[in-house]
Amino acid sequence: MSEFEGKAENGRHERSGAIGRGFAASDGDAVLQTAGLARSFTQGGETIHVLRGVDLRVAPGEIVALLGPSGSGKSTLLQAVGLLEGGFEGSIRIAGAEAAKLDAHGRTIVRRDSLGFVYQFHHLLPDFNATENVVLPQLVHGATRAAADARATDLLTHLGLGHRLTHRPSQLSGGEQQRVAVARALANRPALVLADEPTGNLDEHTADVVLAEFLRLVRGEGSAALVATHNERLAAKMDRVVRLHEGVLA
Repeated sequence: MSEFEGKAENGRHERSGAIGRGFAASDGDAVLQTAGLARSFTQGGETIHVLRGVDLRVAPGEIVALLGPSGSGKSTLLQAVGLLEGGFEGSIRIAGAEAAKLDAHGRTIVRRDSLGFVYQFHHLLPDFNATENVVLPQLVHGATRAAADARATDLLTHLGLGHRLTHRPSQLSGGEQQRVAVARALANRPALVLADEPTGNLDEHTADVVLAEFLRLVRGEGSAALVATHNERLAAKMDRVVRLHEGVLA
């Protein structure tokens, strides 16, 4: 068994008991809803309030910009709603599932079945080519190799990478790497894509191009998205803008 096949098989074994598949507007008319979400840390004997009672709602298919400066709590909020970290007060309901009622396995399944992630740094697997990076999460999700290959090729081609399908990340430019990351995030048709400064590591022109392709593809797929950014100009391209300042949402 190859390393690629091994990674897919290991993930597939963890996949049983899926929760959160098939989310639709009828599941509560919001793909994401938080109420009173709060997070604080103690540092040097001082309590630091990172999030202060955040109430947020994202409708199916809606693209929301989470705008705020560095240190405002954007990444912490995305970690919370992405079920990546515990220790939060308040409630999170995502893709029809109440986070507080999920054990660790349940949170993993919701992330896998209902969420897609795009980060400032692409986090692609360096030993696998562009197609394989998009195929792998689909195999873990239970797709056949043929279906996963077809889906990966379609997404990457729509993102202008039809001629780069067999290139590894080290052979791609920064903008191309981020396009692969976008395709990977959408590979399993998530209800919600969480993007943390997805163009923050790119020059202005490349950032504009990648964001335009991201928005076009997310809208075409019918997914919702919550996109953290400090860039007012980029935020204005989305359906709605919410502002986070010192842990408070406006």
